[in-house]
Amino acid sequence: MIAPTKGRPREFDLDTALAAALRVFWQNGYESASMAELTAAMGITKPSLYAAFGNKEQLFHKALDLYERDKLAYTEMALAAPTARGVAERFLRGALEMQTSSCDPKGCMAIMSVISCGAEAESIRADVIARRASSEAALVARFQRAKDEGEFPEGLEPCALARFLYAIMQGLSVQAGAGTCCADLTQLVETSLSVWPTK
Repeated sequence: MIAPTKGRPREFDLDTALAAALRVFWQNGYESASMAELTAAMGITKPSLYAAFGNKEQLFHKALDLYERDKLAYTEMALAAPTARGVAERFLRGALEMQTSSCDPKGCMAIMSVISCGAEAESIRADVIARRASSEAALVARFQRAKDEGEFPEGLEPCALARFLYAIMQGLSVQAGAGTCCADLTQLVETSLSVWPTK
């Protein structure tokens, strides 16, 4: 009896291919990343991409998972800081380190993808917005704890402070994407920390 033949073994590493797709999406945004660019960067054919990752939308979601897990890992450590100021410092220094890295594209992958999404990519926009809302909720909860522990001056609200921090970080990523030098980005972080409203 002849044993059933198995499919051809995969000739590429899934993690390496996904990391390459992440760089393309990060550089171009979701809609501007063509299948030709993706397959070329990943070193695979279209049928192999579909077999391993699904369609372009599914590939993007997997790349976004990798982005959050790998590139935004500093945010989990930031939330564990003992003070609200410590949280802000870890967020800002983590973002600065990522934006001044020589091995990755600049700017924020999520922001770039949301800004460039048309109506036909509404599910991408919705996913990015939902992830952002979840992250912001965790930050608000951390700042609420800081307020409950007496760290906040009168009138300062956790939601407002969380949005303030995100606005600084988004500005940092936009400036990095526009080519602002490392020294100027560092000065932005230091200035932000110098005016941070909690001790």
